[in-house]
Amino acid sequence: MKALLIIAHGSRRQASNDEVKKIATQIREHGQHDFDIVESAFLELASPLIPEGIEHCVKSGAKQIVVSPYFLNSGKHVTEDIPEIIAEVKAAHPDIIIEVTPHVGSSPIMLDLILKTASGS
Repeated sequence: MKALLIIAHGSRRQASNDEVKKIATQIREHGQHDFDIVESAFLELASPLIPEGIEHCVKSGAKQIVVSPYFLNSGKHVTEDIPEIIAEVKAAHPDIIIEVTPHVGSSPIMLDLILKTASGS
């Protein structure tokens, strides 16, 4: 089974965390993807944290987990913190394939998204 784990920073504002959870739900319900499991997790300030999110995917039967950092910029969290957490979790689950995608903000479609949003379309 293949899982997608969307990870965000986490916020003291619950509504912000709920937005990330809603994205995971919408992707899960979308159906036009090759993931059996779609979940969300957070770096800090919210639950579940990244290791807990990965554990949930593993307990749900995932043999491969694609971690997608829902971050706009490649700051310390993206370049250092997340890779360190993933390395620790990989060590605990050597039989599970865990890969991290580039952060969302680095996507080439981001330019089109910004322009469409700015033009109101």
